[in-house]
Amino acid sequence: MKNETEYIKLFEENRNLIDSPCAALLNAQRPAAFAKFAAQGFPTIKDEAYRNSNVEKLFATNYGINLGRIKMGDNPHEGFTCDVPNLATRQEFIVNDCYQAEEGSRKSLPEGVLLGSLNTYARSHEALLAPYYNTLACNGDSIAQFNTAFVQDGMLLYIPRNTELTETIQLVTLLRSNIEMMSNRRLLIILEEGAKANLLVCDHSSNEKATLSTQITEVFLGNNASLNLFELEETGYANNRLAHLFVQQKGSSTFNHSSITLTGGFTRNGVYVSLEEEGAEANLSGLAICDKQQHTDNHTLVEHKAGRCTSNELYKYILDEQSTGVFAGKMHIYPDAQHTASQQTNRNLCLTSCAKMYAQPQLEIYADDVKCSHGSTVGQLDESALFYMQQRGIPKEEARHLLMFAFAGEVIDNICIDALRDRLHILVEKRFRGELNRCKGCALCKQ
Repeated sequence: MKNETEYIKLFEENRNLIDSPCAALLNAQRPAAFAKFAAQGFPTIKDEAYRNSNVEKLFATNYGINLGRIKMGDNPHEGFTCDVPNLATRQEFIVNDCYQAEEGSRKSLPEGVLLGSLNTYARSHEALLAPYYNTLACNGDSIAQFNTAFVQDGMLLYIPRNTELTETIQLVTLLRSNIEMMSNRRLLIILEEGAKANLLVCDHSSNEKATLSTQITEVFLGNNASLNLFELEETGYANNRLAHLFVQQKGSSTFNHSSITLTGGFTRNGVYVSLEEEGAEANLSGLAICDKQQHTDNHTLVEHKAGRCTSNELYKYILDEQSTGVFAGKMHIYPDAQHTASQQTNRNLCLTSCAKMYAQPQLEIYADDVKCSHGSTVGQLDESALFYMQQRGIPKEEARHLLMFAFAGEVIDNICIDALRDRLHILVEKRFRGELNRCKGCALCKQ
């Protein structure tokens, strides 16, 4: 409990510093979350959900935490560009774990839409947010409780009934520090009945110092609401990310989620979806491209609690050198979830004998009128296909890139925004060729 002891002491000795800049809504959730964390400690490899991902070691570093809300660097709105060609986006920024508001006039949002600092809106709209904030994450593991205890800001996106955002929201989370830094941020996304939105979240780092980010995202979708959420990680090998995504869906709502890990250090993405009323649909996909000693873990749980709901999962890994991939996906079909249609697919390529893949697809079914399937494969590049392409004049390395690109393409093709899909095809190809170097802004910048 050495690592836990340090953070328990930090929380107890700095409670006033943590609370003072924050809204009462955030502060009210800290005591219960801290008590759970203190009792449980960080997950270890003895915990089933973390047996192939040693997250405990990540907390051994003596990170700095910006509890005093000190401004770090210039406003990214003034010098940071992160444009997707041919896609109009509205850019928002979180630097480490502080939301950065843009000064001056901006294009107005539809009436009733709230977009900005979670802490600020928790003060001004407490009655609106109280029924949502931490109502899903409160049941999460000890890392989720740790985040709730320490979090001070993040982003809120609230869309009222029957309102559609035609402009894609692009949230850039930028890690920026001259010391080893920990960031604890929160995203709260609420779409009322009939609301629609696209959200692109890009993780980036502007320095080489070790970082650890914990991120909790809570998503609430009302009847017939629709959210497309895309997450792109393109940081560095010294950057570590522990993310939890909790989703609650009402009747006939649609949730599409794609997670693309291009570069990073240690990544753990937990996705927990609850389909609570008939007709809800969830489509989850992920692509991880790993090399060196990179570690990527995608852990999913889809709970079918009502009948006539649909879920689809497709996760792919391409592992090179000494990298490690982990996939654990579970579909839980409740007794009342008759006429469920659920499919889970995990496919993986290990390019070297040192690369490791741990796969654990699971089905737990308590209804008798369902269509469910799951499967996982781990293999290498098809040598016969490589030989065939070489016989036709294609160099071996080029043939390898073409086969890997074709393997990854199925996940990228699930992205419903044409401009973003096209751009990601280019970025993935550059990643395979070693041409995807981190720029001062973002890998999505025009080259």
